[in-house]
Amino acid sequence: MTRTSPAPNAPSAPYSAVVVGALTLAYTLSFVDRQILSLLVEPIKHDLHLSDTQISLLQGLAFTVLMGVGGLPIGWLVDRLPRLRIVSCGIAFWSVMTACCGLSGSYAALLLARMGVGLGESALNPAAYSALADAVPRKRLGFAIGVYGMGVYIGAGLAMILGAEAISRMPAGGLTLPLLGTMRSWQAVFVLVGLPGIFLALLTLLIREPVRRETLDVGTTDLPAVPSSTRRYLLDNRHALSMLILCQSFAAMLSFTLNAWAPSFFIRSFGWSIAQTGHAYGITIACAGVLGFLCCGVLGDRLAARGDIAARMRIMSYAMLASAPLCLLALTAADAGVALTLLGATTFLITVAIGSGPAALQEILPNRMRGTTTSLAVLVVNLIGLGLGPTLVAVLTDYVFADPKQLHTALAITTPCMALAATVFGRLSLKPYASSRLYLARYLREQAHAGSSELVPAAAQAAH
Repeated sequence: MTRTSPAPNAPSAPYSAVVVGALTLAYTLSFVDRQILSLLVEPIKHDLHLSDTQISLLQGLAFTVLMGVGGLPIGWLVDRLPRLRIVSCGIAFWSVMTACCGLSGSYAALLLARMGVGLGESALNPAAYSALADAVPRKRLGFAIGVYGMGVYIGAGLAMILGAEAISRMPAGGLTLPLLGTMRSWQAVFVLVGLPGIFLALLTLLIREPVRRETLDVGTTDLPAVPSSTRRYLLDNRHALSMLILCQSFAAMLSFTLNAWAPSFFIRSFGWSIAQTGHAYGITIACAGVLGFLCCGVLGDRLAARGDIAARMRIMSYAMLASAPLCLLALTAADAGVALTLLGATTFLITVAIGSGPAALQEILPNRMRGTTTSLAVLVVNLIGLGLGPTLVAVLTDYVFADPKQLHTALAITTPCMALAATVFGRLSLKPYASSRLYLARYLREQAHAGSSELVPAAAQAAH
């Protein structure tokens, strides 16, 4: 097993930039492959004769169950094996499965392919967050994770834009591809966006694995691995971890719900075409998301440098509180331009919150617990956020209102509640999170001095 070193020499700037850039590109591609379905909801519903609820399962629950379950063993591997190789394998697998979505001629086949996409993407976040924490200096961690997080909305935006371009240029009878024959427009789009990932997977293999390190201010050159104390550590910090993860889960629920149904909202409420929706909404969320992730990283790093050890959680709670009224106004607006502008502002605030969460989590975890704990966090966030959010809206349109045209009403009811729930958990996290930051510092010092892999009682008392 590789041992963790406090490595006094910080990673070089060029190397850090390469790792951050490659992982951001992978995250972008993952969201192109994940999010392209949202633009294709209406033609898929028409061709396969599906309900909103069936579509929501493709977007959420079926996708996230495999993503969460697969993430648990992968998180264990992340703490023990080269992380960038795990990322490369994940990229290759989810890219092939995205292309398989285009080969699906039935709902069952499309469901299985989407589950495969989720399984492949389960490798990315646990490995990426762990690698980033070692590939960049600690004082720049928030910014680096913010840049990585931009992949969410760059990818979602590109999915809308590229999908709109592909649909608008597609022949009326579909597209004929070598070996695959004639395919419906939506099937061809899946194939076209899925295959480029194979090349990125190969490029990722060429990047050197980051050296595992802890940030310590004690004079030690070696630190014992600590997987045997993971359960004790997590139990002692359960209040901070649970509030942080629940805040992140409801923020993600809001994000996933809007990304899943906003394109259909513009199509059904304002009569926009798929191409018009893809261009307008794609550009809006890409710009707002990039700006939000950059702001959250810079702001979080600066506030933390000034001594506010709960800065990132404070940012999350304030951003989600501000997003609630904007979201409601956007979904009840009578003008499409006003709705688009307000959804852009909402997206900015959501990304400020979501972008702060991963950095906050890494700051209260020892190196050897990051992969496993991040996988657990990703499981909860995706089950709540992606598994429930889009489906909750679909249940309202199918079974409460029994009218797809009431999508805007279903969104207006559910999304502000998600924002307020995230706000509450964010506020409840502040004191436990600050205590856990102190706990980690004491824990690492005790580990270094005692040379033990078990928790020292004095460290446990530091949080209380």
